[in-house]
Amino acid sequence: MKNKFTSASILLLSLFASQSMAKVSVEQAAKLGKELTPMGAVQKANSDGSIPAWTGGLNSKGNLKSKDSGRPEHPFPSEKPLFTITNENVEQYKENLSAGQVALFKKHPTFKMPIYKSHRTAAMPQKVYDSIKLNATTAELVSGGNGLTNFDTSIPFAIPSNGIEVVWNHLTRYRGGAAKRYNTAIPVQKDGSFVPIVANDTLVWPEFLVGGRDEKKDDNILFYFLQQFTAPSIYTGTALMVHDTIDQVKDARRAWMYNSGQRRVRRAPNVAYDGPATGIEGLRVTDDYDMYNGSPDRYEWKLVGKKEMYIPYNSYSLLNTELSYDDIVDQGHMNPDVLRYELHRVWQVEATLKEGERHIYAKRVFHFDEDTWQASVIDKYDGRGELWRVAEAHPIQFYDVDASWLATEVNFDLDSGRYVVTGLANEEPKFMEWGIKVKRKQFTTSALRRMGR
Repeated sequence: MKNKFTSASILLLSLFASQSMAKVSVEQAAKLGKELTPMGAVQKANSDGSIPAWTGGLNSKGNLKSKDSGRPEHPFPSEKPLFTITNENVEQYKENLSAGQVALFKKHPTFKMPIYKSHRTAAMPQKVYDSIKLNATTAELVSGGNGLTNFDTSIPFAIPSNGIEVVWNHLTRYRGGAAKRYNTAIPVQKDGSFVPIVANDTLVWPEFLVGGRDEKKDDNILFYFLQQFTAPSIYTGTALMVHDTIDQVKDARRAWMYNSGQRRVRRAPNVAYDGPATGIEGLRVTDDYDMYNGSPDRYEWKLVGKKEMYIPYNSYSLLNTELSYDDIVDQGHMNPDVLRYELHRVWQVEATLKEGERHIYAKRVFHFDEDTWQASVIDKYDGRGELWRVAEAHPIQFYDVDASWLATEVNFDLDSGRYVVTGLANEEPKFMEWGIKVKRKQFTTSALRRMGR
């Protein structure tokens, strides 16, 4: 009896584990590219057509070309807002907004959301679609959901069954493979004053290094990241290097900082979770960057479901080099005249801090765009359960290179009335460089030291 009970218990636990970490069947994966898009979104329009069907997005095979793929031209330049959500009418639309977005209207009566016609512009290369379909039948969660196995390149769970799978889709979403971004972070004070912080970022997945992924040298590596600050003078020369790991519980994120004042490279173990971000004046922590990054192990993740929501989308106006940062940055929020919101379907996921774990955010409510898996809006709560901060991603489709990424991201602090904008490049000579040739040796501590000098 004891042996039978033990065997049955083990069988039951193994079945439960296989269900919670399950791959989908070949029959389910066959839906990708049919009733589901190749990325896993619902292909058809919503009931009233306000969210259109996905028909391939804006891609490099289309007729739309741009002189500068780093700053693609606006594909819908003549469109006007269908309507505008304001402090006066926000109650009418709150079912399609997050709690944090509603709070922004109450905090800043001048905040507005111009709502435009929805366009499902997301598109990726065919080889990425092929990897996504393969991953759907092979990729699995390991280490209690904190890592991946049998995963290739991008988006392991196009047909997710739980919250942490959705989060992994965001963490691994396709962003061009190998790219360099010249951008500015702008911490904005309560009175609207600011000092821009200029940097260039290099982001490369091992598969896109010169020579491709090396199974030994790139073991457990998700991506390589370099960031070098160029202004203001107090930060000039400071550089950060990160080897981000797939399973950060098994092998913690490896990070190094070159300090231009000390002229030394040091390990930077605080470049994770709620460690402070350089120069952002406390308005953003490390895992706020790119809306959310790093190990998911400190939270319990609950998949709430899907909803239709007004989110920033096709934010091409934010690339306009005729605009200065003064034209974009206003007191309390960005200038609504250069913003664009559309109605899209999102996955809603709630993250609750595990008992015994530490983070400044006790709860986060994520809203992920179904077409790109980009975290679009995140509401963040403090230890008292009070809504504290709100983040919004303002994405565009780089249609020349079949990649979706951010024009900028914004983190609002509802308590202080301050916010930080990250990613603007209107006053920079360049914005994005795609398909860069990068070698693994460029992500060594000696290379970091040379770059600092």
